[in-house]
Amino acid sequence: MQPSVKIFSGTNSEYLASKIANAYGDKLGDINVQKFSDGEFQPVFQESIRGDYVFLVQSTFSPSDNLMELLMMIDAAKRASAGYITAVIPYFGFARQDRKDKPRVSIASKLVANLLTTAGADRVMTMDLHAPQIQGFFDIPVDHLDSSAIFIPYIERLNLENLTFASPDVGSTNRVREVASYFNAEMVICDKHRKRANEIASMTVIGDVANRNVVLIDDICDTAGTLSKSAAILKERGALSVRAFCTHPVLSGKAYENIENSELESMVVCDTIPLKQQCSKIEVLSTAELFAIAIRNTFENKSIHSLFIHSQRKNK
Repeated sequence: MQPSVKIFSGTNSEYLASKIANAYGDKLGDINVQKFSDGEFQPVFQESIRGDYVFLVQSTFSPSDNLMELLMMIDAAKRASAGYITAVIPYFGFARQDRKDKPRVSIASKLVANLLTTAGADRVMTMDLHAPQIQGFFDIPVDHLDSSAIFIPYIERLNLENLTFASPDVGSTNRVREVASYFNAEMVICDKHRKRANEIASMTVIGDVANRNVVLIDDICDTAGTLSKSAAILKERGALSVRAFCTHPVLSGKAYENIENSELESMVVCDTIPLKQQCSKIEVLSTAELFAIAIRNTFENKSIHSLFIHSQRKNK
């Protein structure tokens, strides 16, 4: 009998996994996560997966139970004789801890990569890692999807004149440069200095934004302090409007309040993490179709190169 594709979801990612399965043309597989009174849990597959291509959808946002649940799902699938196990992680948590930026700290993203491999994953599928180099932490294939395939068509529909793209910090420069190149547009950099984590001491703009419609692009929005500060200083420098596009809406602390009270016209995010509350300025775009195509191409041993077409220049 030929192996089939079976898509399963972790507890807190079913909102997205169900859309991915629907876009693929199937339904979610039957899995039950049993809860025990002491806080432990146990994923149990309720159907045979022997020899199948198993895709386990789980973003590893807070709390850390999401990561542990994914590891246990992978282990259970391996012990149930799944033919090929892919961990579909729309938001890869701990990605900001990708190096030793001070003495005596963990490189948590490398640790997570080791855990996923040890648990039994054959492949990882994710989107917009905080640092693309994290792919090198894995000794298994990594499909690193790009949200520009979702954001660029949306930006095109806005029909903005005098368009300029902005990086909210130096770390996002390459990401923003690729999108700006696609539109043959200018880009500027908001250079920030932090006193401590989640607290900005100062910020300057490198480049001219006077009489321009500015689009900020970033991978993660946590407290929204950087985006709010960037929008304010860009408006001070003469920008006609400022919009933000951010893949992963972590949105902790006073993030929703910061966004609502900011100079941003709007903020567009992906559904890699569910919103904790509604905000009039936030619009959510789905990643389901992109992941569904990547899953199909993985199963059929086809290239996923076509999913990155929007990150290329228009004139190519």
